[in-house]
Amino acid sequence: MLLMIVLLVVLGVLGFVIWPMVRPRSSVTPRNATPEEIEGYGRELRDKLERRPFGEALARDVWQRLMAAKPNSGVIYDYHRDFCGQGLIRTDSGVKLCDVQDGGSYFSKPIAEWSSEDEFVAFFARQSDYSCSGWDKDEPVFFTTDSWYRNNQRLRRDVLERYLATNR
Repeated sequence: MLLMIVLLVVLGVLGFVIWPMVRPRSSVTPRNATPEEIEGYGRELRDKLERRPFGEALARDVWQRLMAAKPNSGVIYDYHRDFCGQGLIRTDSGVKLCDVQDGGSYFSKPIAEWSSEDEFVAFFARQSDYSCSGWDKDEPVFFTTDSWYRNNQRLRRDVLERYLATNR
């Protein structure tokens, strides 16, 4: 009886190991998307972006929270290796919008800077997920024709709200 159980276990393990090596392969060959397909998918994502402005209350809350933060910290889309998107970073004199690398270890030159609450609130109150994504030609601070950079870890309402809700 014990020999039978051992034999079944061994056969089961062998079957589990060998089956992936001998099973029939899929006839579908993976392929890379064409540039046109990638651009089309980018437009689909663009069309789903919220266009409702962030509003004064959210912009003011973000400014005040940033002013309470240590310099060189702030709103970062996500903390990970390499490109982390755009962030709002507390400086000695206010706030800068910049690209963030390596989880906040490195910041690019400022894309824009604000030294007063009123200027910051006036600017961000009119922004939306769409305008911050880089698609909006009418918003030169964020606009880009680079399809990799557009909508790639950009500031959005949920990112700002998450920042306000965490690390108090």
